[in-house]
Amino acid sequence: MSTAKKEYKRITTKTLVDMKQNGEKISMLTAYDFTMAKIVDSAGIDVILVGDSASNVMAGHETTLPITLDQMIYHASSVVRAIERSLVVVDLPFGSYQSDPKEALRSAIRIMKESGAHAVKLEGGKEIKESIKRILNAGIPVMGHLGLTPQSIYKFGTYTVRAKEEEEAEQLKEDALMLEKTGCFAVVLEKVPAKLAEEVAKSISIPVIGIGAGGGVDGQVLVTHDMLGMTHEFSPRFLRRYLDLYNEMTKAFQGYISDVKSGDFPNSKEQY
Repeated sequence: MSTAKKEYKRITTKTLVDMKQNGEKISMLTAYDFTMAKIVDSAGIDVILVGDSASNVMAGHETTLPITLDQMIYHASSVVRAIERSLVVVDLPFGSYQSDPKEALRSAIRIMKESGAHAVKLEGGKEIKESIKRILNAGIPVMGHLGLTPQSIYKFGTYTVRAKEEEEAEQLKEDALMLEKTGCFAVVLEKVPAKLAEEVAKSISIPVIGIGAGGGVDGQVLVTHDMLGMTHEFSPRFLRRYLDLYNEMTKAFQGYISDVKSGDFPNSKEQY
């Protein structure tokens, strides 16, 4: 049941739980730099994810695996300096938490202390439970991530939809419940069947944020550069492009080049 939208001066982890209870959908986008984060925050987004997708979007890597903890802290610091309202969540990068709960805690502490972010996000279920518990015990909020977990791409071998088979679907439901019981404040579900995602969202009290998980969840997340149409090679079914900035920017650059070459720029009003 949806209610009138409440105005929030500052989004916190508690705000998101309240929004779920009030039937208000949660909006979430990525940002990796000061300028973009300032625009996204000013527009009124609820959550900004400093995603390890920066590995693809900002650095041009094929996967999210190469990005380092130091690089994630750099991007997160840039974002945090820009925001006034949004909750900033930062991905723990591949290799910084999977094998050792103590290392996971050290990684999370570095992100929180050095960037000023508000929470961290980890990919996985029962196999990383101890890392999540260690981080939560230090007072650091954790967002979970289930379904397609891009840091495990070489294990899966494909970016296809996850949890289509009953066994994997049951494990996903168990992991979602475990994340809630362990103390996570929210969970992202990526590329899972819409019916399953809705079932998970109804079965737990913490918000479920979907990407390629249908409309029956508590909120949505997209990569900002994708939804603005700055990227054009990537066109999954779940992506809605709100602008075509790739072509618009190309036209602007070509116009600038033409004006410089012709001597039209700068004109008499554009000089001192």
